[in-house]
Amino acid sequence: MAFPARCLLYHGTALVLLNSLIAPHTAIALVSLLLGTFAVSAGNLVDIKSIDPTIEVELRYATARNVAGRPLYPPDMPALLQPSVAAKLAVAQSQLQVRGFRLKIWDAYRPKAAHDQLWQILPNTAFVANPAGGTGSLHTWGVAVDATLVYENGHAVEMPTDFDEFTPAAMLRYTGTNGSVRGHLRTLQSAMARAGFYGLRTEWWHFIAKDWQKYRPIDAVKTAPSAMNGQDSLP
Repeated sequence: MAFPARCLLYHGTALVLLNSLIAPHTAIALVSLLLGTFAVSAGNLVDIKSIDPTIEVELRYATARNVAGRPLYPPDMPALLQPSVAAKLAVAQSQLQVRGFRLKIWDAYRPKAAHDQLWQILPNTAFVANPAGGTGSLHTWGVAVDATLVYENGHAVEMPTDFDEFTPAAMLRYTGTNGSVRGHLRTLQSAMARAGFYGLRTEWWHFIAKDWQKYRPIDAVKTAPSAMNGQDSLP
């Protein structure tokens, strides 16, 4: 199914407007080509807002509204991702806007120092990746994002839980009885899946680029073992 891709893309000093009916995989390829991101990057991140300024950003770790109860990021930190992962978000955003929704980003690239602090606060691998084991957090690679929905006017959409609410209600597959919540979650998951993301079993808001393995950690380039533990295809 094609959809209107209506996002502004920053490429060098030029703004390129895509305004045509294109399939999701084609949109991702075009955006990636414009950004010159077919080569794997180890640290060349982009601000999500420079790829699609209609995506709303509220980095919860720049506030006290998170499991730590205090900011872990500076207040002016932008939402950063690997360029081609940000391009996938723009594709999901276009699909959602057709239905009257927009993405709100709660977390994107996470500096390793901040993730280390998070692990000290919540050393539970069901919710926080052990920074000393395996791949660590894919947030620190710039290939994972925490996202929810808002309406086009920016008002909140009813979802299963708030951010960092680590309860059974936060599971990827909603088991509650609220039909509106179920529908909203399905809308978010469908858009993110079509744009090229996996979900995480224990957090409905967490999404990982399906092609994450072509990247390397931001602070060091090394061969990564499998990080699929807890990852799941979206419903």
